[in-house]
Amino acid sequence: MLLGDSRSGKLADNFTAFGRTLRRAGVRVDSSRIALAADAALAVGLGSKADVGAAMEAVMVNREQDRLVFRELFDAFFRNPEVAQKLLSQLLPSAEGKAEPSKRRPRVREALSPQRAFGQPVQPKPQEQKVDFDAAMTASDLHRLKHADFNALSATEYRLVERLARDVALPLPQFASRRTRSAAIGTQLHWPGVLRQAVRSGGEIMRLPLLRRRQQLLPLLVLVDVSGSMERYARLLLAFLHAATRRHPRRDVFAFGTQLTDLTPAFRLADSDEMLAHASQAIEDFAGGTQLGAALGTLREQHARRLVGRRTLVLIISDGLDTGAPELLEQELVWLRRRSRRLLWLNPLLRFDGYAALARGAAVLQRQAHGMLAVHNVSKLEELAGSLAALMGR
Repeated sequence: MLLGDSRSGKLADNFTAFGRTLRRAGVRVDSSRIALAADAALAVGLGSKADVGAAMEAVMVNREQDRLVFRELFDAFFRNPEVAQKLLSQLLPSAEGKAEPSKRRPRVREALSPQRAFGQPVQPKPQEQKVDFDAAMTASDLHRLKHADFNALSATEYRLVERLARDVALPLPQFASRRTRSAAIGTQLHWPGVLRQAVRSGGEIMRLPLLRRRQQLLPLLVLVDVSGSMERYARLLLAFLHAATRRHPRRDVFAFGTQLTDLTPAFRLADSDEMLAHASQAIEDFAGGTQLGAALGTLREQHARRLVGRRTLVLIISDGLDTGAPELLEQELVWLRRRSRRLLWLNPLLRFDGYAALARGAAVLQRQAHGMLAVHNVSKLEELAGSLAALMGR
């Protein structure tokens, strides 16, 4: 059976070009998936664009975070029959998709941007030049990436910023535990040590060993919003927290959208990429709505023991655009605040000057949290440790 259409007979080439465009957008697609997508399109028939798109998405996308990217590219690619031929020649398509070019995701815009035409290099605009970690990367490039909003990065810049974020340190506050250890400067005498020293010196007390309380890191509980509005922030902040809290003895991580997902087993993995892959498989409500109140109710009913006394430091990473009942959210936040040392809200929307928590869920979060911090770029992540220390001291 020949694979083609009645107009040009180039449908097989269009599938191949579309697969290459997906790869440029960061979607993991190989030749076998492209061939399988062509078979799926033939199986459902070419009469309905929606059926073809759903069939191709089922075989070409295996990560939840890639679904919206696939749909935007599919709409832009197959809207006009001439777009595929233009993409084959690596030229910028002129057709308009359902999403305007200015509103498309950075990964989609980069995948549709000019690359190389028939082996000939295309001179990129100065602002579109690829930045990489090498000797040619200037201080201005690093400064720009560190202060760039995560939601405004292209796919290439996003990967570079993710690598930068994994190197950011996060010294967490400590507390004095009940256990003690020997120290040169202490608050109480170590009487067993005093007697041992006296035995060694013939009954004379030559030195007074001292004890001081051990310092331990506060138990950490992290709640990460994985709704659609947090899509660009969730993955990067998970990678940052995984690397920054690698040696933390007690950390519990949950993702919430329309339900609560325990990511603590994934965080036990040593490699951040492997952790992200396991987290992606575990999260079933990625890019959905936000119901923090219901998620906290599940936390209270099933995972209350994760809160260690009143020592746990709770970090809620969300934009506060909650769709649940504000009364339920406030009730659960009051319960969580009473059983934690500090409840801090890490809000990416603080990137806007003059931000005000006008949404109902955001207003409840602002009222119940001990503090609100910005986490929308690398520079704010670098300032996060100092901000945490200041809030804990307060």
